[in-house]
Amino acid sequence: MTARTQEPWRQPGIHSLDRVVPTGQDDYLIGKGQAWFAFAMTFGLMLFDYIDRQVIVSLFPHIKSEWGLSDKQLGALVSIISIVVAVGGIPVSLMADRVSRVKSIVVMSTVWSLATISCMFTANFGQLFAARAAVGAGETGYGSVGAALISTLFPKRLRGALLGAFFAAASLGSVLGVVLGGVIAARWGWKAAFGVVGVPGLVLALLYMLVPDYKTVALTPRSNQAAQSLGETLRHTFGTLARTRTLLWVCVGAAMQLVVVSAVWSWLPSYLSRFDGMAPEAAAGQAAMVVLIGALGCVFWGFVVDRVAIRRPRRKLAALAVLCLITVAIFLTAFAAFPPGEAQFKLILLGGFFMTCTVGVVSGVVIDVIHPGTRSTGSAVLSLFQNLFGLAVGPFLVGALSDRWGLQHALAVVPCFSILAAVAFVWCARSYDMDVARVSGVSLSVVDH
Repeated sequence: MTARTQEPWRQPGIHSLDRVVPTGQDDYLIGKGQAWFAFAMTFGLMLFDYIDRQVIVSLFPHIKSEWGLSDKQLGALVSIISIVVAVGGIPVSLMADRVSRVKSIVVMSTVWSLATISCMFTANFGQLFAARAAVGAGETGYGSVGAALISTLFPKRLRGALLGAFFAAASLGSVLGVVLGGVIAARWGWKAAFGVVGVPGLVLALLYMLVPDYKTVALTPRSNQAAQSLGETLRHTFGTLARTRTLLWVCVGAAMQLVVVSAVWSWLPSYLSRFDGMAPEAAAGQAAMVVLIGALGCVFWGFVVDRVAIRRPRRKLAALAVLCLITVAIFLTAFAAFPPGEAQFKLILLGGFFMTCTVGVVSGVVIDVIHPGTRSTGSAVLSLFQNLFGLAVGPFLVGALSDRWGLQHALAVVPCFSILAAVAFVWCARSYDMDVARVSGVSLSVVDH
């Protein structure tokens, strides 16, 4: 049954279901089945996002041997995606907030899948670098828009766990990308890996049009909409975000922790190949275990932190600070105190379980403190920090330090970024309650397809 509601912010030509839920009410915005279908499809695309992004990691030994690249150049092939995502994330997410999240995701996923397929036709470093940049252009904004969609369709009580599961798809996709890359390269050559992983994502991208969207929420009363220029809208949006101190500090903490995550994920296959003497496909399989443990950790810590913070939500930030300090302690011990071997690998596995603790939780914190009309854009600010100052830094920094000091020393130094993450989360807790109170009471509805 469809009701034509007359909310003051309803735009001409857009009809909404009779399902209007204040953000303070802990309930599904749409039917439970529809919400879980949307989650499954969004999860699936995140899976292919990171399969396409990380497949190249297990191909490093092959590319280095064939083209004679330095570790810095290899790291750049990973970092360029994060840089492009960071640069384009905010404008793409702002457009998605004001137009359509679902249609934006369809376009993004189609572009990154086609760009991944194009990597198999490259003939030198420059061409592959450009193709990888195009993959980043497609992935721009996906994580933030997907997180906003999931957060809005589901009850708030499920937010941390669901976002943890959504971003755990990045870990699972990385596992599959690393494993598939190693297996395919051993059988058919490293270029074939890009084609094999690109096609299924393209199919899923087209099916995503079946996902329900929620209705765009106005930022100001309708009477002021007509006179408001694009520049004024942008100033209002980013002025609101800039005044949210919690957003700034949670972004810093999330980025610092992702420096560690991206460094370990990108370079562990090469580390195991060089120092443990493994064949590239075997090293990829071992590294995939660490990434898989990280996926489990992402969901587990999202659930644990949600439980810890039931009575006092800001406790989630203190919990993240503690988990980050545990992360740095484990990795420093593994790479600085243990020689390559079974004991060291067990510590790396343990570190992999802790290091993804922030991924789902920080997205939930951002959603908690952002107006529903700018949730994709607020999440894009988080994505900018995570990609530009986190995911882009880790692979390139380790590559540069490896060229100078060696790979093992580089991997021993980079985990210290988790200390900076812990400090940022402690500082973030000071403003969290005030920023949450500021955005309560806004009503939402869902688009009628």
